[in-house]
Amino acid sequence: MSKSDLSTNLLASSSKPQTAAEKIPIIARYAVSDRAKQTLNLVEKFVDQECIPADTVFDAQLGEGEKRWSTHPSVIDDLKEKAKKLGLWNMFLPKNHFSQGAGFSNLEYGLMAEYLGRSRLAPEATNCAAPDTGNMEVFAKYGTDAQKKEWLAPLLEGKIRSAFLMTEPDVASSDATNITMTMKKEGNEYVLNGSKWWSSGAGDTRCKIYLVMAKSDPDNKSVYKQQSVILVPAGTKGVTIKRMLSVYGYDDAPHGHGHIKFENVRIPASNIVLGEGRGFEIIQGRLGPGRIHHAMRAIGAAERALEWMLARINDPNKKPFGKQLSEHGVILEWVAKSRLEIDAARLIVLNAAVKIDEKDAKSALKEIAEAKILVPQMALTVIDRAIQSFGAAGICQDTPLANMWSLIRTLRIADGPDEVHLQQMGKNENKRGKEVREKLDRQIQAAEALMRQYNVQTKAHL
Repeated sequence: MSKSDLSTNLLASSSKPQTAAEKIPIIARYAVSDRAKQTLNLVEKFVDQECIPADTVFDAQLGEGEKRWSTHPSVIDDLKEKAKKLGLWNMFLPKNHFSQGAGFSNLEYGLMAEYLGRSRLAPEATNCAAPDTGNMEVFAKYGTDAQKKEWLAPLLEGKIRSAFLMTEPDVASSDATNITMTMKKEGNEYVLNGSKWWSSGAGDTRCKIYLVMAKSDPDNKSVYKQQSVILVPAGTKGVTIKRMLSVYGYDDAPHGHGHIKFENVRIPASNIVLGEGRGFEIIQGRLGPGRIHHAMRAIGAAERALEWMLARINDPNKKPFGKQLSEHGVILEWVAKSRLEIDAARLIVLNAAVKIDEKDAKSALKEIAEAKILVPQMALTVIDRAIQSFGAAGICQDTPLANMWSLIRTLRIADGPDEVHLQQMGKNENKRGKEVREKLDRQIQAAEALMRQYNVQTKAHL
């Protein structure tokens, strides 16, 4: 089947009154191209009609036990082929910063990412899955021609996967200056020693390259220039995956989250990214857009949770106290609050995406932080309501809600815990303190002058 035939079939089979493009918030429509709107409609249908049904097949093909780490369900490859035929591939690389992507803006891809967040498989099926997206941006922005040829090209083609290794088990990694993995120069090589954990993606047999942040210059006066990022091929001598970590009991196989040990790992000096002491520069450039991607996918998860809640509260077979749940007032309040919170959070994220598009991630730090903090909290609240509406069924494997909640809960920690972002936002906002006091003083003085002019007295106040 050709791309045009497949696209037509997907779009024609929907009975929904509104397309995805028609649901774009009005304040953002001006910045979304016709091509992006058409692609957005295709993404919605691809996810709803192909990816979500395939999620169940993926779990069945994955099986049980240790074989889950070596099994590669064929359904994901079939989805990738369909996505490529539809042109739904590498949409994440923004057109104003990279030439390797599909030519969309951060705003346009953000809208697409929301739909990808409804399905476990959809991000990988379109080659828009973390941590590969962030790693590909690192290669595209900072990599040498040789590094791009060896690693970026196969990543863009979806032939391999990757992992980003920064967090460490023995230090407070929310402050990245604390990392202790050593990276010592010996001749034309660097020797790495230390441990990393929460190395997402490291469990996949297709994961061929690690981007590792280590301390290369511990004596540098600037704590932000002591770290470097270096490329470590998976399977390098001295690299040992000690264990795979679970998330609220879920192992997330075959992707997984590895606890990895490095013992005298020797890596060519040519594998360093951008140069010594540039680690912080790289991770800040990497994490900004990634936080937007996570946030929009979380909104998609919240939308899907709301759909499950609506289905449950209108189930004619479930009537507590003689009425459907939708006839109980508190439940309708949950629905209304969920709709308000989802729609408000979406605007926060799209605002951040537009700000990045106007310049870059560094210029949108406040907006990115707002999205990073607000959206996961919102999504967890909506998912929790959906779980509550299902009762005991909501916390077991009979719905996707429990697993969805566990995945979204990690976002309050991943890419920096909420508290770090809140503290920085609070500090920045508080810088206006003097300016605000002076402004209020001027207003009070102006009011007093007007009182005298109109010969009136102020009312008594404390």
